[in-house]
Amino acid sequence: MGKLLQGAALIVVFAVVGVYGFVELRGPQGIPALKSRWTEIRQLEEENANLQRENDYRRDRIKRLEESSSEQELEIRKQLKLLRPGETTFILPESKQSADPQSASPAPSK
Repeated sequence: MGKLLQGAALIVVFAVVGVYGFVELRGPQGIPALKSRWTEIRQLEEENANLQRENDYRRDRIKRLEESSSEQELEIRKQLKLLRPGETTFILPESKQSADPQSASPAPSK
């Protein structure tokens, strides 16, 4: 009878531990929280990769500007809107595209 009681107690302990583990994993601090953290980590890694690409681009641009006088001249002329004699520049208005395609189309006539 003692071995039967020990076996039953062992099964009850395993059942309680199993139920506790199931409840904890299904709760707000369990698997759903873990998934949301993984999603957040993935988003932050993508943002870091984008920022790294932008930093690399800017680093390369700075290096080109330091090494090339023609690049410097173009950048200065662009920022100060300077022209050489005989050059013509055209400044076009920015087109404003409507988010609503129906408002962009003409109204039907009756």
